[in-house]
Amino acid sequence: MSFYSSAAFFVALAISVVPAAILGLTGRRIAPYGFAASCVFLGLLFWGDVQGAIAFGVFLAVSFACMRITLKSWKSGEKSLVKYRICLALTIAPLVIYKIGAVFDANLLGFIGISYLTFKAVQVLIEIRDGLIKDIGIAEYLYFITFFAVFTSGPIDRSRRFCEDMNRRYSREEYADLLAKGAMLLLVGAVYFFALAAVIRPYFAVQPLVAGYSAAHNLALVTGSAYAYGGYLFFDFAGYSLMAMGASYCFGIRTPRNFHAPFISLDIKDFWNRWHMTLSFWLRDYVFMRFTKFSLKRKLLSSRLQTACCGYIINM
Repeated sequence: MSFYSSAAFFVALAISVVPAAILGLTGRRIAPYGFAASCVFLGLLFWGDVQGAIAFGVFLAVSFACMRITLKSWKSGEKSLVKYRICLALTIAPLVIYKIGAVFDANLLGFIGISYLTFKAVQVLIEIRDGLIKDIGIAEYLYFITFFAVFTSGPIDRSRRFCEDMNRRYSREEYADLLAKGAMLLLVGAVYFFALAAVIRPYFAVQPLVAGYSAAHNLALVTGSAYAYGGYLFFDFAGYSLMAMGASYCFGIRTPRNFHAPFISLDIKDFWNRWHMTLSFWLRDYVFMRFTKFSLKRKLLSSRLQTACCGYIINM
């Protein structure tokens, strides 16, 4: 089953939302049911993909063990940086192995969603090390990692925000509002994904330069393809992201938005604050800011400007 692109998924989603709505409208916690539903959806996702299922199982076991080791080290007061760094490396290792293998057309430890799960697992380790996460339960961690609505392509949520929603009991009015917003997001996302992106897609095929045509004509073809591709990419990915948000809302999880009108940006900085926002902010917080802090503390570069420029290059 493909998430957000197959009719079977939407039928299964509609069925699965009914118990969640009953729980939410009666003031009960949705999380236990949501975790069970996520397990079922992941079973459907990996159905027939034994290699992907095994790779996901390996990743989940490694990331969970690393989280528990790091958490135990910090809770006990040991705060072993050696253990933390080893755990961080082990958590990232499956993604690195997969990316290197892809260069040689080999699928090693790869599965759909590996990048986004790695981002989430890594941020938990970093926030434990920073003292922002004092404790995280087994069920909370597993639900955060396996939540089906954002499993394949984000948006990338933060564990502390996710756990707040997970443990919350909504009033009837609060959940009814959340459910209505979820349905609307699913509808708008479907229009983006299935209608607008589909209409634009035929127009961004690479246009060969036509001999005998004027330079202006060929330039118009290439420019038109470029703009069509930008529009397609936005409506395709933003549509998926809106549907993922909508499904999350139905299960009581207020997944953050991923796009905020990026094409009205005034400059490139503004653009990256509006495009794939959860990834941009993740990289800002866990790559750029950490590098600049490390560099300034140890005076690796001669000025703040050089540090920032180097940070931008590493971030990209």
